Amino acid sequence: MKARVRGMAGVRAVVVALGMAWRASRRLTIAFAVLSMLMAVLPVTIAWCTKLVLDEIAGGRPGAGVTAALGGVLAGCGVLTALGPQIVQYVKDESGRRIGLVAQDSLFRATERFVGLARFEDPAFLDRIRMAQQYGGATPGMVVSAALGTARTAMTGAGFLVSLATISPWMAALVVGAAVPSLAAELWLSRRRAAMLWGIGPVERREFFFGELLVNVQAAKELRLFGIGAHLRGLMNAQRRAANAQRSRTDRRELGVQAVTATTAALAAGAGLLWVLVSAANGMGAIGDVALFVAAVAGVQAAASGLVVELVTAHQQVLLFGHYLAVLDAEPDLPVAARPRRAGPLRRGIELKDVWFRYSPGHPWALRGVSLTIPYGSAVALAGRNGAGKSTVVKLLCRMYDPERGSVLWDGIDLRELDPAELRARIGAVFQDYMEYDMTAAENIGLGDLAAMDDRGRIEAAARRAGVHGVVSGLPRGYDTMLSRIFAGLGEPGLGEAGAGEAADTEAGLAGAGLEEDGGGVGVHLSGGQWQRLALARAYLRGERDLLILDEPSSGLDAEAEHEIHQGLRAHRHGRTSLLISHRLGAVRDADHIVVLDGGQVAEQGTHTGLLAHDGIYAHLFALQAEGYRQRGDRNADAPRDRFSEAR
Repeated sequence: MKARVRGMAGVRAVVVALGMAWRASRRLTIAFAVLSMLMAVLPVTIAWCTKLVLDEIAGGRPGAGVTAALGGVLAGCGVLTALGPQIVQYVKDESGRRIGLVAQDSLFRATERFVGLARFEDPAFLDRIRMAQQYGGATPGMVVSAALGTARTAMTGAGFLVSLATISPWMAALVVGAAVPSLAAELWLSRRRAAMLWGIGPVERREFFFGELLVNVQAAKELRLFGIGAHLRGLMNAQRRAANAQRSRTDRRELGVQAVTATTAALAAGAGLLWVLVSAANGMGAIGDVALFVAAVAGVQAAASGLVVELVTAHQQVLLFGHYLAVLDAEPDLPVAARPRRAGPLRRGIELKDVWFRYSPGHPWALRGVSLTIPYGSAVALAGRNGAGKSTVVKLLCRMYDPERGSVLWDGIDLRELDPAELRARIGAVFQDYMEYDMTAAENIGLGDLAAMDDRGRIEAAARRAGVHGVVSGLPRGYDTMLSRIFAGLGEPGLGEAGAGEAADTEAGLAGAGLEEDGGGVGVHLSGGQWQRLALARAYLRGERDLLILDEPSSGLDAEAEHEIHQGLRAHRHGRTSLLISHRLGAVRDADHIVVLDGGQVAEQGTHTGLLAHDGIYAHLFALQAEGYRQRGDRNADAPRDRFSEAR
């Protein structure tokens, strides 16, 4: 039963790969197939022409016309044999590149079906995606190549086998019998190798992680200060040694099995060759038969060996392609209604009703019976200690997850009934873990609203509101400055004429793809606060969204910059529906309503003044922060007065 399931999965993988090849380029797919079949018949044609020529000559009355014709065919076959592999290789490579592009697009298009974040927080699925990325791009082309290679080798082998059977049926059966164990053994080894590659996936991912840390610019300071580079290098090497041990064990197993099967095939061929030579010496066969027999035995064995290689390659690639197909076939992590309701402009507000949520059955509850309302046009703040559930509320509002119990309502409609993309189009946000894109400054802002990506006026206006226009304008290339040092310039010093020509061709090709050489520059790095202002500019660019979420929007800023940012945010969110999260309670004091979470539950709620009078969690946290600023002011008489202490 399992073998049947694996067989069906293998057939489907080949069909999918051939379908990708057809979509990538019909002409190349047809050309690849035709050339493969042509190369299949050439060896058999050469063997038969050689036999016939030798028989003509050995007969003592060679016909000039027949011999010349056979010689012409042999010459033509020789030319095709010489040129064919290069042409086939070119078609194979070009087809593989085009198939790889289709496969890559299909893979990442499939990941867009994952509505939420659960898949990307599942280590097992991340390993599968890594395998799909690693093998998915090249594997479809290799599956197609292996499938056509299998057909080509099978045709060649069948031709030689028929030729061999005309001389010695029992020898044909012996050669085939010697090939069967080899094929079975190689298929078994292929399954073992694919299982080994899947098994070492987590180990290789950890090795990659440690390797990235060793060259990561953010980690460089701590690595050098704490002197932990050698420690991390040791951890990285340990992962590599563990993976290498598994690979070596698999290689040794393959070497032993292949040595046995190769010896068996060689003994069968040797016995057959000895028999035909003895027969020819006793006058029991023509000289052409000897030549054909030798060519046929060698051809059948080569075809059998090649067939084993092609089948094993195809089998292994199909198994690896299974990870790619698993991603393509994965169900969305969140259900989407077949006929979703329209997420109209917010009119009444957003409500969480008795919401319970945990990230997995093994995790504790992040939210426990949370009920709160964000009225239309009001500013609501979430406060509380770390781990209280504030960021989880944000994820539920953006429908990155669904609550296990309870519901989140948009104007009374459950978010599960709405189109997630349409819902998110109505939300602007600055996340606590904002992204730093290795792209230009303009692109970093423009990603907030793709419709404005080419509107420099809107991008600059958003930057001004975020207080980062001056910084960006002062960069070497202004808004077109690359904010990254991981993309080196294309220019290579010391290139000769040929190298310069290749560089020019490369530059022209990149320009055609919308890329540009940065004069050999290495890009620019921004400070944490400047990056945070760029993230804020992305939120400003989204303009008149129905809900504005600000999750720690000023955590990386100094006091003066924080004051400036919050003044701008107050003006921007005035009259808008907004949710503000901040550990700096002075930043949430002017919210219309403050909700205090503690242990995943609503512990307190009210206005800033009312919560201070209540003398609960909020008042305690506020007093601690204010006291910290007072002590700092006592130690430094020149320090500016704290807004938190003024609030009392």
